Amino acid sequence: MRTSAPVPLGLLLVLGALGLVVAGPEVFAIGIGSAPALQTWSTVFVAIVLQALPYLALGVVVGAVVTVLVPDRALRAVVPANPTAAVPVAAVAGAALPGCECGSVPLAARLVDRGVRPSAALAFMLSSPAVNPVVLVATAVAFPGQPRMVLARAVSSLVVATVVGWLWSRLGRPLPVRRRSHHHDGGVLGVVTHDLLHAGGFLVVGAACAATLDVAVPPTWVGAVAGVPVLSVVVLGLLAVVLAVCSEADAFVVASLTAFSDTAKLAFLVVGPAIDVKLAAMQAGTFGTPVAARLGPLTFVVAIATTLAVGTAIL
Repeated sequence: MRTSAPVPLGLLLVLGALGLVVAGPEVFAIGIGSAPALQTWSTVFVAIVLQALPYLALGVVVGAVVTVLVPDRALRAVVPANPTAAVPVAAVAGAALPGCECGSVPLAARLVDRGVRPSAALAFMLSSPAVNPVVLVATAVAFPGQPRMVLARAVSSLVVATVVGWLWSRLGRPLPVRRRSHHHDGGVLGVVTHDLLHAGGFLVVGAACAATLDVAVPPTWVGAVAGVPVLSVVVLGLLAVVLAVCSEADAFVVASLTAFSDTAKLAFLVVGPAIDVKLAAMQAGTFGTPVAARLGPLTFVVAIATTLAVGTAIL
């Protein structure tokens, strides 16, 4: 007896969000009367999804083309043999090759399999989803008239990728690949479908959480956290870890948190593409739990420290 395949949760979330976007916030007016909180929630949710979805789709398509059509040897050809120089070069190469977080981990595993130094593969993995052209354009749109935010994001993420790569090299830690990824076995269309449903689901969750924070958390609480510079940076960094919003859409989510400083928002943009719950799970499955247990906290600490330094200098 044949049983139908379960519908992916990401597909249900994306379809639900698209339905709400098409219907508009007014759909909540039916049955809720004059409930202003729900109307505000729906307005914020629709605005975030509507702004972010085109850039998410563009990033997924471009990343899929790069993942499938650009051979791994293209990166190996430009990475120097010198281990110290290889890390920043790999970080810059990652910025030039757009891809989402979903593809960065298996791509790093393939690079290690094919002889790229682990520290350089890590630098590429951390920079690729954080500072590629699609992400920077999306950040500029989410923060209009604030080019310093775009610059701060690019500089911070490149510094994080480079420092983590160098530290990993100094620690002498390997990157044992536990299993091969078949992320691009379905060709460009297969990668687009996988990444759009996966990342789209996290976008919906992130937008919903941001809208909920906007209407449910008392302004005095938000103000108390946002008013403490270091605490607000750590809190938004932890929020980025939990929400796991795709890098093509995260700027639109954090831009809605108007009570927080630009430096705190920068923490969300820097931490999220480097380490979040889905990346930690993927790293554990690909490189092993011991590697993920060391890499996650290391990346988070470096990202927070870098955000504070760059935010102070640029923002």
